[in-house]
Amino acid sequence: MQLRTRIHPALATPSDLAPEAAEAIADAINPLVADAFALYLKTKNYHWHMSGSHYRDYHLLLDEHADAIFAMTDVLAERVRKLGATTVHSIGEISRLQRVRDDDREFVTPLDMLGDLMEENKAFAARQRAAHRVCDEHEDVATASLLENFIDETERRTWFLYETVQGAERSR
Repeated sequence: MQLRTRIHPALATPSDLAPEAAEAIADAINPLVADAFALYLKTKNYHWHMSGSHYRDYHLLLDEHADAIFAMTDVLAERVRKLGATTVHSIGEISRLQRVRDDDREFVTPLDMLGDLMEENKAFAARQRAAHRVCDEHEDVATASLLENFIDETERRTWFLYETVQGAERSR
């Protein structure tokens, strides 16, 4: 569900970007904030529920990934605020905006966890690229620059997860 961002007059940070541009960029970034929170929790869920012979390696990998994802949330949310817009306010709003699929299953195999996270990160990178295009349209190089770094980090996670899954499948 896409919520339309509004610029609240009491929070409108001065900017050379037009209010319509700030709203469009916030509309592109706020779902990424929600996705980052959802992907962080999904990654921690798998981290907490990891099992099996590669437990330690996978557990540590997912902890590292979760930390990197969580770090994105503050940077992206503060960027929206720098534009004078508002960002997510609650878990409910995150739930309405997120595109990351929840996984409430009681048990998930380690390779299914890693494969799922690989696909979620790949899709997250695509959504970041779409937001980058919105930033480019409005000449918001600051937000675009942040996204470029986050896209690289997300692709790195995708790559690590891919190689981990491939290695595990080859050793079967």
